[in-house]
Amino acid sequence: MAEAYIVDAIRTPRARGNKRGSLADVHPQELVATLLKELPKRHPKLDVKKVDDVILGCVTQIGDQAACIARYGVMAAHWPQEVPGYTVNRFCGSGLQAVNDAATYIQSGTFDLVVAGGVESMSRCKMGSDAGEVTEENMATAMSIGNPKIAEHYNLVPQGISADIIATKYNISREEADKFAESSQQKADAAIKDGRFKNSVIPVVKDDGTVVDKDEYPNPKWDFKYLSKMPAMFKGVGEKVFDAMALKTYPELGSITHIHGGGNASGVVDGSGIVLLASEKAIQQHGLKKRARIVSMAVSGEEPTIMLTGPLSASKKALDNAGLKVEDIDLWEINEAFAAVPLYVQKQLGIPMDRINVNGGAIALGHPLGGTGAILTGTALDELERRKARYALITLCIGGGMGIATIIERVEG
Repeated sequence: MAEAYIVDAIRTPRARGNKRGSLADVHPQELVATLLKELPKRHPKLDVKKVDDVILGCVTQIGDQAACIARYGVMAAHWPQEVPGYTVNRFCGSGLQAVNDAATYIQSGTFDLVVAGGVESMSRCKMGSDAGEVTEENMATAMSIGNPKIAEHYNLVPQGISADIIATKYNISREEADKFAESSQQKADAAIKDGRFKNSVIPVVKDDGTVVDKDEYPNPKWDFKYLSKMPAMFKGVGEKVFDAMALKTYPELGSITHIHGGGNASGVVDGSGIVLLASEKAIQQHGLKKRARIVSMAVSGEEPTIMLTGPLSASKKALDNAGLKVEDIDLWEINEAFAAVPLYVQKQLGIPMDRINVNGGAIALGHPLGGTGAILTGTALDELERRKARYALITLCIGGGMGIATIIERVEG
């Protein structure tokens, strides 16, 4: 099997995903185009006409993100018309799935040069808006996208409730969650001040000439004292609708303890990230430099009510596929969809806390759904190089009860 190498990984800044966010007036196609235009600037010998495919993850494929945003992103970048593109949706794992798809094509010998990543403009395409109008009366049915047969068979609940189920089942306290969230803010603040993201964050120039070049979501003032005063966001709807449904699957819990709120869950943001992958042949032909190789990939399925436990099973599969152990991994990027998710994985695998999300995560920086997997890949790669470390594992929980994981190894060449 051929090797799939990572040549580059870049991203836009992440801006608050509401109408006041600094990227709210930028079309998501243009977020992608900003990054595609940057690649040949960073790699002057790269002939973009030779790119075999552009693969992008996107979750809410409606409105400005409808049709095939990967192809439209290529068009917005004014890349040669010969370059195709396709869009994938594995919910929050979409950006990493795109990277894994690209790696698989290269490893099989089918393609030599692929751009993969993702995008989400959460200010313009609201999360869940592709499921139709959700009201209090139809909320439970809406979780199954209107399919009563699914609703009859599975006790589907919102992800926030699922995160609270994990916290209840695995004894993760509100205090632990808030301390983890405080740490995410502190680590992200330190990374920004130290310039650790500067090599990979590409400024977005808006039509009026305004330059957006910094992550907008982090708030280091959100310390433990402040976070602990935030309300549990899912307590009301849980007690009214979803707790009873969840307890049909997990009656042994007796009740659900609600611990997650706006401060210890991922931020709603706009953003995009891409990864350039190449075969050995393409490395030579285009004068590129290897930065890392894809070691192994895995996806997994989980019980759909608790839903968010997939990073554990996917990580185990990726480690087994690579013949590696937990202690072999120098850096873990475990997406901070909710604080309970990385805490659960950490406890189950015994991962040292100082190896997890060392530059902060989605709680501090935000989670642009379709783009996060690619962004985390770049974050891990940059930090491997900074530390001169060897292995990183990137993993995300996924709606519907899935997980995804990828292991990369730093190389020089």
